Amino acid sequence: VQLVESGGGLVQAGGSLRLSCAFSGLSFDEYAIAWFRQAPGKGREGVAAISSTDGSTYSPYSMRAQFTISNDPVKDIVYLQMNNLNTGDTAIYCCAARDIHVVESVTDLEENQYDFWGQGTQVTVSS
Repeated sequence: VQLVESGGGLVQAGGSLRLSCAFSGLSFDEYAIAWFRQAPGKGREGVAAISSTDGSTYSPYSMRAQFTISNDPVKDIVYLQMNNLNTGDTAIYCCAARDIHVVESVTDLEENQYDFWGQGTQVTVSS
């Protein structure tokens, strides 16, 4: 299984970025892909998740205004659109996969629920 993130970089506060997670090698038909982030000195935090079966999504309430997850099932890519970024969004963003497709609660964004991880992409927001 391989997950490769791209699209990170340096952006000014108030700006936007779209991250991509290209995945391959999943042997199960139903799965969920999630985005997590880890800021310097902090633990990993779930941002959003999407189900492969119907495209349903889950994101914590505090994240919904800024972050939108979507997928392209033909290309096997999951996107994370990030808007109105601020310096607090500076982090390494990584995607992860698991073979349980339901995403409906904060439990579905716990890192121990995911088996496969990408290396991450750095997002830096300057003031």
